[in-house]
Amino acid sequence: MTQYHPFAVNPRGDWLASSSRQPGKAHDHWYRQGRPALLPTGVIFDAVRMPAVLVHAAVGSAEPDAVAGELSKILKGPVIAETGWYYALVPPRTTETWRSPLAVVRGRGAWLTVPRVDHTKPRHSGCHWSVPVEQVGKLCDPADAAELLQVGRERLEDSER
Repeated sequence: MTQYHPFAVNPRGDWLASSSRQPGKAHDHWYRQGRPALLPTGVIFDAVRMPAVLVHAAVGSAEPDAVAGELSKILKGPVIAETGWYYALVPPRTTETWRSPLAVVRGRGAWLTVPRVDHTKPRHSGCHWSVPVEQVGKLCDPADAAELLQVGRERLEDSER
């Protein structure tokens, strides 16, 4: 008897899980255990680890819906929110070209906690999608992430004067 798997018809989840050598484990974490999956970066995406304080300064708000709306417009790609941090998913090998001192990029050899694709609201259990995966393979532009961080830094410095 074939068992129904809710992820079997979710190409965005399948795409994210494909970064792992064992994609079934990601699906198991998401759909059976109800928790985020730990996925390797540097395979189908890298992740820019952005301090929330800079992101909030750049977008002018710390309110989750407002931040999500602004990040969607500015970064035009998927972003994970976690307490104190945002992770913009960017193309693999961004680690090789990243020059901003305002954030670190996780690439090959690193890992990222990735929520289920439909977890788009803050939860007590940790991370969620601030900007969900809209399309398989569509990622943020690293230059946009660097610019966002620079704007946040400038606004923080201006507010301290």
